[in-house]
Amino acid sequence: MIKLLADNPLLLLFIVAAVGYPLGRIRIMGNSLGVAAVLFAGLAVGAVDPGLKLPEIIYVLGLVLFVYTVGLSSGADFIASLRQEGFRTNLLVISILVLATVLAAATHLLFGFRGTMAAGIFAGSLTNTPALAAALETIKGMSEAHLHSRLVSEPVVGYSIAYPMGVVGSLLAISIFQKIWRVDYAAEARELKKYGACGEQLQNMTIKVTNPESGEAVIDELSNRYGWGVVFGRFKHNGKVNVATGETRLQPGDLVVAVGEAEELATVCGFLGEKNEKSLPDDRSEFYYRRIFVSNQDAVGIPLKELNIGKSFGAVVTRVRRGDTDFLPTPEMVLELGDRVRVLANRGRMGAVTKFFGDSYHAVSEVDILTFGLGLAMGLLLGIVPFPLPGGITLKLGFAGGPLIVALVLGAVERTGPMVWRLPYSANQTLRQIGLTMFLAGIGTRAGYGFVSTLAKGDGLLVFTVGAAITATCAVLTLWVGHRLLKIPMSILTGILAGLMTQPAVLGFSQEQTRNNLPTIGYAAVYPVATITKILCAQLLLSTVPLY
Repeated sequence: MIKLLADNPLLLLFIVAAVGYPLGRIRIMGNSLGVAAVLFAGLAVGAVDPGLKLPEIIYVLGLVLFVYTVGLSSGADFIASLRQEGFRTNLLVISILVLATVLAAATHLLFGFRGTMAAGIFAGSLTNTPALAAALETIKGMSEAHLHSRLVSEPVVGYSIAYPMGVVGSLLAISIFQKIWRVDYAAEARELKKYGACGEQLQNMTIKVTNPESGEAVIDELSNRYGWGVVFGRFKHNGKVNVATGETRLQPGDLVVAVGEAEELATVCGFLGEKNEKSLPDDRSEFYYRRIFVSNQDAVGIPLKELNIGKSFGAVVTRVRRGDTDFLPTPEMVLELGDRVRVLANRGRMGAVTKFFGDSYHAVSEVDILTFGLGLAMGLLLGIVPFPLPGGITLKLGFAGGPLIVALVLGAVERTGPMVWRLPYSANQTLRQIGLTMFLAGIGTRAGYGFVSTLAKGDGLLVFTVGAAITATCAVLTLWVGHRLLKIPMSILTGILAGLMTQPAVLGFSQEQTRNNLPTIGYAAVYPVATITKILCAQLLLSTVPLY
């Protein structure tokens, strides 16, 4: 059996994935390892025999797919965060990560750890696989070929031992501090409406217009003047139902349907008039609404206000569903391939509207190989460019940093002429999961034998303790400085910690605690900078701490 698996790496890959993935879904105290459990399955398999290891190309390809898809989906949010309050939060994250690097380097002086083990502890305590990959790549460039196998296994061993506490330690820090500070997440959510959707379900409300001032301006002017976060659908005037557009002027006696969160709807209703207990009749004989898949590339990468569907089709988009979340459309919102838009239009124009958006499930399941391949090629080229630093040190972004930076730029740009850089949501998620699985299975099997050897020699407990200390220091400082000194709301700060740790499990836990989507604001704001900083710090660590 061992020989069969050793001679058939693809069979070995899928067995490790099939064993590890379900293990990652097992919840202990409300938390699970997720896809990271594939790493431990790989370690277990690799520990059986030194010949049970996957080829290097498997984990390299997996890493490239993972970081590139993450960058594409995070680019726009990252750029937006820099325009808002992202500078100080990213400065906080960089400072904490530099401190973690110093602590990891100190393990050489205190405990005699080589640079390879220190780099693994650094990546594991901060739960960052791209940093580990950068360390492995750097080691190969700095050492002799016959030493690659031994030296490359040590960072993975350190990473594997430190990783579990990297996750658990962050969760414990959030749990402890939110109790000490008696955080009221619901109150924070009410004060942070400027960040948009807070996890509340969108609702419909039929409003009877009674305020004479309602007719002094068109809907767009009223919305801008009072900052309304709602979308208007149908309205009834003089017994006739029509679609409400930005140019519609409401008059006393009209009935209008608004879509939004409950609190926003109450505000709009308070100005316009009163809630009509009887909904506007849902007569689909003339006006029709339906969910449409966005699969036409001409409709993506462009703000909704520039699509002009109101003027072109007399239609209005009332909701946008991305993944499992409904968003209220805004004039500046940019649609992505795979979005589902809820459109209200005249029945006779619905066919034209559907054709404009595409509505092809098959199309949104495909990947544009031209833009996907070109983007990855640019990222890989950037990764091999050497960047000289003071002191004679030369750094490369590598297979992790190069594709990530290019993907962030392309994700923010959205499209260049007819070329759409972003992937459909479902395709992005699928490629990301496959890539991460390949990477974790690859490095796990290649380090399994060394992992067991380290534990057998008794160094495992020391590595675990050092990793836990680095995790605790970073988590506590991030929360204390962020909340007490920078006055960042805990709802967002827990997401910042998750982004600093580049750990989806911490983000999921944060969302469970806050019961809203505010942690994703902090996560998206710092995740790219945290990833790139860790990649660079891992390489600096290896350049300053001896490998032998």
